[in-house]
Amino acid sequence: MTMGSTSTNQPTSLPLAEAPMRQARNSAAFWIATGRCRGHEVIRRRGFVAVDGDERAGLRILIQEPDLDPGELAELSELARRAAGPVNAEDPFSSTDLSHLGMRRWQMPIMLRPPGPVAEPVLDVIRVRQPEDLQAAERIVIEGFELAVFEPYRPGELFPMTLIGQPGVDVFVASHDGVAAGACVRVVDDGVGSHYWVGTSPAFRSRGVGRAVMLGSLAHLADLPVTLTASKLGRPLYESLGYTAATPSTWWASPPATASR
Repeated sequence: MTMGSTSTNQPTSLPLAEAPMRQARNSAAFWIATGRCRGHEVIRRRGFVAVDGDERAGLRILIQEPDLDPGELAELSELARRAAGPVNAEDPFSSTDLSHLGMRRWQMPIMLRPPGPVAEPVLDVIRVRQPEDLQAAERIVIEGFELAVFEPYRPGELFPMTLIGQPGVDVFVASHDGVAAGACVRVVDDGVGSHYWVGTSPAFRSRGVGRAVMLGSLAHLADLPVTLTASKLGRPLYESLGYTAATPSTWWASPPATASR
């Protein structure tokens, strides 16, 4: 998987039907970069990518093809059974059944935004370059997504400082009245952008922070198609920013793990 630049000479459209495959590839690129920065084992197969972490980070599985063969499914299942921590899996094709692992299941839509102009955010949004800003983003995501597995807080555990040095990976923070209030991760891979961990601190919800951090992170992607996987609460915001739902993505998690975007 090779990370791409954040711009191209000409806007490139992406058919809605290709959104699941491109989201699968982008998500794998993000988690491979994250896993390597954390020092976790990265396992790459034709049909899936897995990042095998410790008892807090757990195991992340990214389905890459709609037709896993029996050997791949058996290997994936064994990885899940022996995982040190929570297991989270995303299947953009909704074609791989993991119910035999006793995992809970739900669906969220993969959404696609075509190339197009982006409005200016009304709040201050920065691309993270300093350790203190990355830690602010980390705390926002942990609190916003209620990632209890990452408490007590350990700086750099969720977002290692080396993550923002990875090609195509950027972290953004939005401030409200001078206080860091929202964050997200943006990944550009093979000419397509995507977003992860779009979160707002509980104290700043319903104040336009999520919109601001999305606009700030989209500012340099006007000539690229952009995908993401949307929560139920986030979908109205993304639709207002020009995203269209393409297809449901199926997510699996071993209780009591939290698997959210």
